[in-house]
Amino acid sequence: MRNCWVFLLIFLPFSAPAQDMARVRKNIETLCAPEMHGRGYVNKGDKKAAEFLQKQFEKVGLKPFHGDYFQTFSLPVNTVLETELKLDGEKLKPGLDFIPDAAIRSGKGKLKILPLDTLIYSDEKRGALFLNQNLKSKAILVPEKFWIKRSILPDVFAQKMQTAGAVLISHPQKLTYTVAKNQNPQPQFDLLQKTVGKTPQKVKYEVKANFIPDYQTQNVIGFIPGKTQPDSFLVFTAHYDHLGRIDENTYFPGANDNASGTSLLLELAHYYAQPENQPDYSVVFMAFGAEEAGLVGSRFYVENPFFPLLQIKFLVNLDLTGTGEAGLMVVNGRIHEKEFAQLQQLNKQKNYFPEIKSRGKAANSDHFPFSEKGVPAFFFYTLGGTTAYHDVNDKPETLPLTRFPELFRLLLDFTRSF
Repeated sequence: MRNCWVFLLIFLPFSAPAQDMARVRKNIETLCAPEMHGRGYVNKGDKKAAEFLQKQFEKVGLKPFHGDYFQTFSLPVNTVLETELKLDGEKLKPGLDFIPDAAIRSGKGKLKILPLDTLIYSDEKRGALFLNQNLKSKAILVPEKFWIKRSILPDVFAQKMQTAGAVLISHPQKLTYTVAKNQNPQPQFDLLQKTVGKTPQKVKYEVKANFIPDYQTQNVIGFIPGKTQPDSFLVFTAHYDHLGRIDENTYFPGANDNASGTSLLLELAHYYAQPENQPDYSVVFMAFGAEEAGLVGSRFYVENPFFPLLQIKFLVNLDLTGTGEAGLMVVNGRIHEKEFAQLQQLNKQKNYFPEIKSRGKAANSDHFPFSEKGVPAFFFYTLGGTTAYHDVNDKPETLPLTRFPELFRLLLDFTRSF
């Protein structure tokens, strides 16, 4: 019996700081639900997600700055409301067979398809034939690898392609969507190569899009005041926005990117909100909007901070945290070597991840605007598992959350050193 008590005394402290995985799953499912419209700018999906987070912050007991959890800002954004594409009369499935360019504008058309390959550059006759064609009534069909290299091609060919009635880009593996802050005059669609199959002869398309020059969105921010050093801050960040939808039935759930990081942010808030876990310094939780549009929310915050940025002891950004089978990546790990060494030591002691890798400076998430202002910051993302990214397959039901509990405990261990 005595040995059992010794066992409990030894291991209980290590298992005590645990998150509620049922709550984690529920929060991810809520953020990815159809009612959130992909947390984008169609049907105010971003606002619905922000309101959900506001209620969670209130429920947890976080305090708002200046009496309000929201920090509002605006950005230009293009929204796709309806999209239809047919190849030789066969209707394709949005999100699965094709996606429109995020910068597409409203329009419709029926065009003949002209397949292109690199022979137009190496074969003089084929090149001349292409350059002499009127492309207004044609849609050029271009392999992805060819399209990516178009900027290094002779100007005369690139300029000619811009005169085509539409561009169809075939992708060998997956379709990846984004957010656009403008509209392009030339209609463009991305198609899976297997959907194209044998070269089709005709394409018919119809798109309804709406460009909003001054869309108002928001960051959601709350904090827990420190016991003895309230003017020193540890900051956790995660972006809650995603890519929205492209028609009435097709949206991008964004489970790993970044409902996972947002849910981890909420779990950390639950932990630090407990009176027994209140640290000496203040802990701030920032859920940023418009990350997918170019880190707009975090850039706005660093230009309009709620407290001096120099008072931040350390910032931890959480994005793509739903896997972990292959380890953990730490952006800025090669810059803040002492702190990265602490992570490595903690992982060695407790075996949270198979390995923790480091990268240098990278402008790939919301830590970056802070880093540029001299704030010490890490960006954590997990490795392995799902390959779904910026597509309709990034769903809660396929998100493994393999090392989510381990990442939670690693973060608590790491931040205790500040």
